Amino acid sequence: MKTNRLLAALSLAFAATGVAFAQNATVAKADADRLAAIAQANLAEIAAGKIAVEKSANPDVKAFAQKMIDDHTTGLDDTKKVAAAKNITLPTAPDAAHQKMAAELQKLSGTEFDKAYIKQGGVADHAKVHAKLKKDMTGAKDADIKALATKLEPIVAEHGDMAKKLQASLK
Repeated sequence: MKTNRLLAALSLAFAATGVAFAQNATVAKADADRLAAIAQANLAEIAAGKIAVEKSANPDVKAFAQKMIDDHTTGLDDTKKVAAAKNITLPTAPDAAHQKMAAELQKLSGTEFDKAYIKQGGVADHAKVHAKLKKDMTGAKDADIKALATKLEPIVAEHGDMAKKLQASLK
């Protein structure tokens, strides 16, 4: 009985601060953070891809960007399903660094745009995310988060390879 009252009191205290608290919380903070980072990566790729589809005149860049939108939308949907099952709140917009990158991309056009998009949104971001997913595959404690990272890792690796080839063709 004391445990139930303590949980109820904690729930009220957390609710008062705007922080969600699940009485059946079983996901470690590190794993919740991993899931939020996976969502963030997907959001950033979707946003950058939409800019590239709109701004690029290069059919290869447009095709790559559309693939990023499609694949990362699927990845985000998968991430949301895991988050919902775990009662984890995910970000809903790209972080400040990716918002800044989007603003910088908006200022560019032509080949200059294509090179910047592929360099940052293609090669650099996918390299970072790929490294994080490999760590998540072994470091996550939650089996569902580990499985999600394992599912997404080869997709992100493929994107990185595609971006490198596209970058070489833009030189």
